[in-house]
Amino acid sequence: MPTAKVLIDGHWISSEGAATFHAMNPRTGETLEEKFPVSPWFEVDKALHSADRAFQECRAWPGERFAAFLERYAERIEARAEDLIAAAHAETALPVKPRLADAELPRTVSQLKLAAHWAREGSWMRPTIDGKLNIRSTLAPIGPVAVFGPNNFPFAFNSIAGGDFAAAVAAGNPVIAKGHSSHPRTTQLFAEEAQAAAEETHMPSGFVQLIYRTSHEDGAQLVSHPLLGAIGYTGGRHAGLYLKSSADAVGKPIYLELSSVNPVVFLPGALAERGEALATEYAASCLMGSGQFCTNPGVVFLISDSTADQFVANVVKSFTANTPQPMLGPGVQRSFLSGVETLSSLGAKLLCGGSAGPNPCTCENTLLQVSGQQFVANAAGFQTEIFGNGALFVMCENLSEISACLKALEGNLTGAIYSATSSTEDEAAYTQLAGILRQKVGRLLNDKMPTGVAVSPAMNHGGPFPATGHPGFTAVGLPASITRFAALHCFDNVRDDRLPPALQNQNPLGLLRLQNGEWTRDPLTLQ
Repeated sequence: MPTAKVLIDGHWISSEGAATFHAMNPRTGETLEEKFPVSPWFEVDKALHSADRAFQECRAWPGERFAAFLERYAERIEARAEDLIAAAHAETALPVKPRLADAELPRTVSQLKLAAHWAREGSWMRPTIDGKLNIRSTLAPIGPVAVFGPNNFPFAFNSIAGGDFAAAVAAGNPVIAKGHSSHPRTTQLFAEEAQAAAEETHMPSGFVQLIYRTSHEDGAQLVSHPLLGAIGYTGGRHAGLYLKSSADAVGKPIYLELSSVNPVVFLPGALAERGEALATEYAASCLMGSGQFCTNPGVVFLISDSTADQFVANVVKSFTANTPQPMLGPGVQRSFLSGVETLSSLGAKLLCGGSAGPNPCTCENTLLQVSGQQFVANAAGFQTEIFGNGALFVMCENLSEISACLKALEGNLTGAIYSATSSTEDEAAYTQLAGILRQKVGRLLNDKMPTGVAVSPAMNHGGPFPATGHPGFTAVGLPASITRFAALHCFDNVRDDRLPPALQNQNPLGLLRLQNGEWTRDPLTLQ
């Protein structure tokens, strides 16, 4: 079979890279027949220069132009749904229903349509005017954006169709997508539809581009290149920090979503009130998608007593009763087993699982346990992420020990506290722990599992390092996620006809602006 072509400067061209790779079917362990190239540096460089030319052409375009592209792209994805779902299922073993067809693909289409809405609406630009001093500012496109997508969401976080892509385009930026090796055919199909939509909506050549894989060195050179505006990355901590070091060295903004163990606290009142139901709820959340969610609840804190012991026993029962599902690939399986080995070597007790499963790319559903004292003594080690269908239970002597454990946490995407709902038994404990946990997580939940990440304007899919690279931004939730890929442009004493429309006196775009300290859509009245 011929090697797949790359999308550069508006054309599908044969790569001149000598190295190639194949995806595999995690369910069967079989190598898939399609062959994909590892692009050499000069192809990456060509994509960068093409993206820069596209940016120079469209940098002052109104949001309507980008909205039109996003909406047409969403329509084309819906028309190509059958092919996309089949490819993603073969490459990831994620179930067709309900995961791919009923949840993730509709979410992806919805994200693109929402991004189109906000591109057209324009309030993300935050236009601000000081009429007295004639100083004005607005957020504007930052320049070409490189997007690195993860393995676990072949649609919703795909480098050429997911949330980072949608946000970058809504801000008015061309995108260079770096595909993930786990699902290259899926990404290729998306790119075909993106390029067709770009042509139909008259976007500049090179507005959307796709490279499947590069060397680590060329990836580092890409994120530090002078022509690049910003980077969006979702994936493992090691690779993310490698790219971050290169981007940071030249001051390039790189928005990372890395690792997170997503702590959950079950308070005594909650367990006494509904412990059996909570065990079922927790097991379902932790094992969903074989645990391969960035918000998987991987570390649980309990006050040790007979009720907590019964809760743990019920979770173990659920874990052992559920058949392990395929992981996304052999690399995920190896990493999971390595993490289990690390936790065990530090003194964690294995409650169930801990080994490879009977089928390709599977691991037994795994639970480990340590005391609160053990956790505090080696907090960094016991926060080793076991990405997959496993978790660590921390049995604490009292509330003070849970507090000490929470204070020792790294930054996380989420943190949850379950408390009594029919009494005030847990109120004081909740108040104490929530104050600690609030500073450690991007999203604090009460009586709810963290696994789902709603596409809501109020969502924060972010958090303190190392969950992300910056606690002030979110990867999910529009319009907030758009601002990652924008630069603040200030105009001082610039004539009205030379200003961008968002800042002109008559407000031709009808935007909500902060004008002389008040929010208004009215034209600026000069004194």
